[in-house]
Amino acid sequence: MAVYFHEEDLPEGVLAPGPVAVDTETMGLITPRDRLCLVQISDGRGDEHLVRFAPGSNFAAPNLKAVLADQDRLKLYHFARFDLAAIEHYLGVVAAPVFCTKIASKLIRTYTDRHGLKNLVQELLGADMSKQQQSSDWGAPVITEAQREYAASDVRFLHAMHTILVERLEREGRLAIAQACFDFLPTRARLDLAGWAEKDIFSHE
Repeated sequence: MAVYFHEEDLPEGVLAPGPVAVDTETMGLITPRDRLCLVQISDGRGDEHLVRFAPGSNFAAPNLKAVLADQDRLKLYHFARFDLAAIEHYLGVVAAPVFCTKIASKLIRTYTDRHGLKNLVQELLGADMSKQQQSSDWGAPVITEAQREYAASDVRFLHAMHTILVERLEREGRLAIAQACFDFLPTRARLDLAGWAEKDIFSHE
């Protein structure tokens, strides 16, 4: 197992075929304002790849974009809504099809209101992960080893959790409605980018 750090693009051919776990780090939570700094990606075989984008980047990244835009590759996220918006806004691709572990958790772990990645990893896999670097300067000239390990851990467990969550969704008869939610997520991300992030257009008001 290793964490690989790349500048501006993913090297060609470093990922095995099949689903990939994806996450992003940005300068903040307002996507058009707070630039994309890092994309983390893993094929679930033990290595994580981090792609860093510098200030003023043109976000060309042809190899990374090809993987993210590949409709034959399932993309695994935790809170896909945010990552999809950041990827589409800065890289110009729709990183689907989607499986979101947070949405899956909310649909089948109805016995708790704790759906954070750390909570899921602890319950489903019996592992601990540190969130110490969650609020740090991802645009800094140097990404520290602690930051790299934190970023890598955000995609490290998603493949294993995906397997467990699919089994539970099937057990509770909620896989079809989960899939419908996942299919809608790229549209939900576009609504966020277009200014409807805080407005529930499905409500009566």
